[in-house]
This record gives sequence, C-alpha cells and structure tokens, in this order.
Amino acid sequence: MAFLADYWWIILVLLVGIFINNIKALTRLDHRKYLANKPTLPPHRDNNAKWDQEQD
Repeated sequence: MAFLADYWWIILVLLVGIFINNIKALTRLDHRKYLANKPTLPPHRDNNAKWDQEQD
C-alpha cells in the first residue's frame, strides 16, 4: 500500500490517458457508414414452433 500512497499520480495519469484514447477512438467511429453497409441478418429460426406441435 505504500507504493499506492507514494505513486498514486502515476495511476491517475494512466487512467486519464486511457480515457482520452477511448474518446478519440469513439469520435473516429462513423455510425452512418456502418448503418449504410450493415450486413443483413439471417432469418430467425423459431425452434419453439416445433415444440408446440409435439403431442404429449
């Protein structure tokens, strides 16, 4: 714990750097480009339908 008490500012600088890099990465994202080229999802298979048809 003595290390944390003496060098808390190093941990703070690292956390601030990580936070700033995350903000920069998020600003580079282009959601409109992703939505324009969004891949189509395969049709949903409802497996509950075959369970409803089973006879008890």
